[in-house]
Amino acid sequence: MSIRAKGAGIAIMVAIAAVWLTNDLRRAALAPRGFHIDPGDDRMVVHGRALYVGHCAACHGQQLEGQANWRERRADGRLPAPPHDESGHTWHHPDAVLFDITRNGMVPGRTAPEGYESDMPAYAGILSDEEIIAVLAYIKSTWPPDVLELQQEVNRQAWQSGSP
Repeated sequence: MSIRAKGAGIAIMVAIAAVWLTNDLRRAALAPRGFHIDPGDDRMVVHGRALYVGHCAACHGQQLEGQANWRERRADGRLPAPPHDESGHTWHHPDAVLFDITRNGMVPGRTAPEGYESDMPAYAGILSDEEIIAVLAYIKSTWPPDVLELQQEVNRQAWQSGSP
């Protein structure tokens, strides 16, 4: 094979890798921005409940109640898992942030304060993006209408500010 052919082959491989990486980064960074998790989608809610029971309930509770004393740091400095019902702070976050936390875990400087340590695992590679959205649809489906309305306002403010 000539040097020119090898060079062309390498250039094509680099271009393919660049397109793949760009698309992957775009999906990770932009897919959640401005999207809406629909707690009224019955199919997603039913699927999300089953996924929640299998992947989330051990820490966040069967009834989304969280762990006891979830606002108080444990001896290791970490906070217990918070509730996802209306008594917690989940609804204080836009959908894109909830998606990011579930997909990527609590990332200091991104979804958590710098230096923050958490037991929240990243579910990328465990759950698909659609499955994460289903879990979040289930969680949101349990909130009363006034909390859903407040969380939708959080979404609107995030979209208007251009943040996730």
